[in-house]
Amino acid sequence: MTEPDLQGLQRRLAEFAASRDWRPYHTPKNLAAALSVEASELLEIFQWLTPEEADRVMDDPETAHRVADEVADVLAYLLQFCGALGVDPLEALSAKIDRNERRFPAGRPPGRSARQDRHSSE
Repeated sequence: MTEPDLQGLQRRLAEFAASRDWRPYHTPKNLAAALSVEASELLEIFQWLTPEEADRVMDDPETAHRVADEVADVLAYLLQFCGALGVDPLEALSAKIDRNERRFPAGRPPGRSARQDRHSSE
């Protein structure tokens, strides 16, 4: 079996929704809401864990399965959302990393942006 690629996964998700007549419900607003719900379900797994417990969450097979399922749900809705709006998620992420590299240069103290440094030197 070949490794899945982003476009192939988006195509499978679109075909899955189309074959069930779900397309009318897959509006950008509904997909954004569903994405938020799924991200909240992922957060719920970690809600009352200590940082140390959270670091070990994948050690328990049942919890690891829940985490993987929620990650899959988040990614599925994100890919469907991107497809609905014509956003290339990899291109968007790459552009965002480029902006953040300019905004937060290496070696700058945490929490300080280039903008804050410009204003403090004026």
